Amino acid sequence: MILGVHPYIRTNGNGQEVVKFYENALEAEVLGVQTYGDFPENPEFPLSDEMKALVAHAQLKIGESYLMISDNFPEEPYQIGEQLNIALLFKDVEKVKVIFEKLQDGGEVILPLQETPFSPAYGQVKDKYSITWQISTVGE
Repeated sequence: MILGVHPYIRTNGNGQEVVKFYENALEAEVLGVQTYGDFPENPEFPLSDEMKALVAHAQLKIGESYLMISDNFPEEPYQIGEQLNIALLFKDVEKVKVIFEKLQDGGEVILPLQETPFSPAYGQVKDKYSITWQISTVGE
């Protein structure tokens, strides 16, 4: 069962500013902001202090809807035209696997499904129509 379909904005290093802008402009409630520095350190991918301050994930509530925001992962190129993704939230990891498999048919896996600090199963896939989907399960 899909819990929700939400717009997900990718920003180019100004995620904190974008969160504040939409909080004010849309009278949004900021439910949370995580930075890359909030995650456990990975010696294979050391981050500078500047990179640690970037937004890894923010969630805003606007009326009965949600808007998600993150900065591009440090050192990834920022592509105009790819700054809007769609996030799908699930409770069931097995259902996520089925949907992820279907969306990648004719498309491209950007990030394979995997456990992350914020999700038991998270991945990104660009479908054959060039739409990027961020698929995630929420903790139970």
